[in-house]
Amino acid sequence: MKKIAVIEDDLDLFSLLKYNLEKAGFQFTGANKGGGVVELCARERPDLVLLDIMLPDYDGLEVCKQIRRTPQVAHVPIIFLTARAAEADRIIGLEIGANDYIVKPFFMRELLARIRVQTRPRTDAPLPLKSGGLELDRNECRVRLDGRELDLTATEFRLLEFLMTRRGAVYTRSQLLDAVWGYNHAVTERTVDVYILRLRQKVEPDPTAPRLIRSVRGFGYSFQGDPSSAVA
Repeated sequence: MKKIAVIEDDLDLFSLLKYNLEKAGFQFTGANKGGGVVELCARERPDLVLLDIMLPDYDGLEVCKQIRRTPQVAHVPIIFLTARAAEADRIIGLEIGANDYIVKPFFMRELLARIRVQTRPRTDAPLPLKSGGLELDRNECRVRLDGRELDLTATEFRLLEFLMTRRGAVYTRSQLLDAVWGYNHAVTERTVDVYILRLRQKVEPDPTAPRLIRSVRGFGYSFQGDPSSAVA
């Protein structure tokens, strides 16, 4: 039985979610404030977290960041459940590591459907991607360079994962936008250049002379990797 942690300060909504989740066959745990949520998740080990952004004592965005930095629960799917409907808020929420973003008011059947999508069992755990001292762990959503963990945003992680799984292939900025940001992205092709620059600063031994993520003039970018090692 999957366990859902609900972090919501509206007591009526909290009770409604508890009733419907348990009726749908989920175990329930939760809290009405942000303080102590990481400890709660580490103790209860939920299969998914429903997280309000506007909590009385804590910013839900910061709670999400803390969960993503906590090894025991870093991989747990997070769905933001919030009244913030602006496109910029959605982008920020997904950028810092949320798996989905649902705006209040919402239909309970849709919420349950999205929860089931995020909690589906994973059939084959993907192997880490490796190139020299660079390792990308797709199970824990972590990247290490020579054993040292790197602090990547969710979008940086997805961009690096996309390139590493397609070693040697060249992708245009438009193709990378569609693959990493999605077809409904609200960003420009210049954004790709900015993220490539950030990635190089984190994963390249010398960002001014990149060896891993290379520019192909007139086309786009390609992950070449360390020629002495293979990508798993």
